[in-house]
Amino acid sequence: MTTTTLASYSAPGRERLDLGLAVLRVIVGIVFLAHGAQKLFVFGLDGVAGAFGGMGIPLAGVMGPLVAFIELLGGAALVLGLFTRITGIALAGVMLGALVMVHLAGGFFAPDGIEFVLTLMAAAIALVLAGPGAYSLDAILARRRAEA
Repeated sequence: MTTTTLASYSAPGRERLDLGLAVLRVIVGIVFLAHGAQKLFVFGLDGVAGAFGGMGIPLAGVMGPLVAFIELLGGAALVLGLFTRITGIALAGVMLGALVMVHLAGGFFAPDGIEFVLTLMAAAIALVLAGPGAYSLDAILARRRAEA
């Protein structure tokens, strides 16, 4: 029988933490990037605006394209680890809007419920709080500023 100690649950070392943040950032970034690309290149701006209007989202002609660009560019920024905290705030805001205006009425479970957007919102907030980690363009830029 294996004995589990408190030490096995201790905080990870800095390198493992940075790797974990990189994995979270890149995978969540890919998901947002794919959804933004789908809105822009599959549905098109008019299609997105029409869909947002059909869901009762105010200013659908503005909000649809805005959300598409935030998801596309924000997803790419997360993958690169660039402007991570600002991007996380924007993406969390988009997910909060999706949760309240579209998915809340669908209950908890996918495909219509809040679970997917809630998870993406939590991941974006986690990146806002924790930052991008060492394996990011943000970290490279910070090191260059510190050296200058």
